[in-house]
Amino acid sequence: MSVRGTLTLDELRERVGAGTITQVLSVFPDCYGRLVGKRIDAEFFVEHVAEHGMHACDYLLAVDMEMDPVPGYELTSWETGYGDFLAAPDWRTLRVASWLERTAIVLCDLVDEKRDQPVSVAPRSILRAQLERAAQIGIEAVGGSELEFYLFDETYRDARAKRYEGIERAGWYIEDYHIFQGTKEDDVIGAIREHLSRSGIPVEFSKGEWGPGQQEINVRYAEMLEMADRHSLYKHIAREVAWQRGKSVTFMAKWSAQEAGSSCHMHLSLWRDGVNLFADGSDAFRAFVGGLLEHAAEMTLFLAPTVNSYKRYQPGTFAPTAITWASDNRTAAFRVVGYGASQRIECRLPGADVNPYLAYAALLAAGLDGMARGLDPGELFVGDAYRAESLPRVPTSLRDAIALAERSGFFRQALGDDVMNHYLHFARVEQQAYDRAVTDWERIRYFERI
Repeated sequence: MSVRGTLTLDELRERVGAGTITQVLSVFPDCYGRLVGKRIDAEFFVEHVAEHGMHACDYLLAVDMEMDPVPGYELTSWETGYGDFLAAPDWRTLRVASWLERTAIVLCDLVDEKRDQPVSVAPRSILRAQLERAAQIGIEAVGGSELEFYLFDETYRDARAKRYEGIERAGWYIEDYHIFQGTKEDDVIGAIREHLSRSGIPVEFSKGEWGPGQQEINVRYAEMLEMADRHSLYKHIAREVAWQRGKSVTFMAKWSAQEAGSSCHMHLSLWRDGVNLFADGSDAFRAFVGGLLEHAAEMTLFLAPTVNSYKRYQPGTFAPTAITWASDNRTAAFRVVGYGASQRIECRLPGADVNPYLAYAALLAAGLDGMARGLDPGELFVGDAYRAESLPRVPTSLRDAIALAERSGFFRQALGDDVMNHYLHFARVEQQAYDRAVTDWERIRYFERI
């Protein structure tokens, strides 16, 4: 049974012929997880792009946040002339873009036409490779993302003009599970839920979170690639709906030192022939968790990709600081949730700034390694993990995470040298940009008194 808001190619052709769809957004996630691509005339899309795909400049996987081309990537460079790759539509992702008028959207896989193979460092390619590994042993990986963000009663332009200081949040007191405060924000949050649902992304619920103006919307869990697509579309839709209403949102992991961070708790389970392999704490479940625990520190780079990500890891904030697993315990990095056939593992390490394709790929690779080797996760932790000094710790900076990933022979083997080289370079560029910056904190601290 098709999900409301999804389309087949034949249905798209019918709507284009009827004039109810006039443009198609052809997009793909970049290294940050942002959706980039083209707005394509709908008639041109069905006549040409549907069969042949579209071309885009390969520099899109070799730029920084400001879209400046960065030297040092093996994928592309000034020396190679920054050529094109092919973006081939994945028809399973074709859906109505209900937040825009007469628009459809489709996600694409990137192809190196010269080699007639996927662009290996593209985020969807990386996750696909791990899903194919699982499929070879008859396993389907399922995921669910719980993604939080802050809502502000100011436009993006006005917030930037203020240098993001003193911008007005949508709420002014802690609103965790608070229905009244949620009502005040539902003109935006309700619209995001509606457009998710109408665009083929089933919604479970929304709720106020711990920070003033902080919200969480949960969409229905799905096969892992579909879930990563839903995650990226959710972020994109939320930004556009807020902009349409003169508001703004941020998915920074820690937008303010004084406020709660925004997390993205990621749920994982493995299925075979309709049966949850994690049910009732099976041996497969324990071994999968064993792999997560063994590789957690070295994969943090793929779960926390920015300098800001690591400022969320603070004791007593519901963000983990210790690497352990526990049953229904929000102080642990990995939390066992559900019972029987619904049992799964929740990874609490990612923040809202996570690239879901990279995170799911790293988590799946680590867990499959645990299953292949029969790793034992040890006893479930009981108590306050923030105060357990004997537990291994979560890396506290992007610099530390880079160093751990650089030394990871496992992830070089699991993801490939090309992927590791690409994303280590990506992370180093991010760290170098921060190291060169002079911040407001430095001026406030040193301007007069040093």
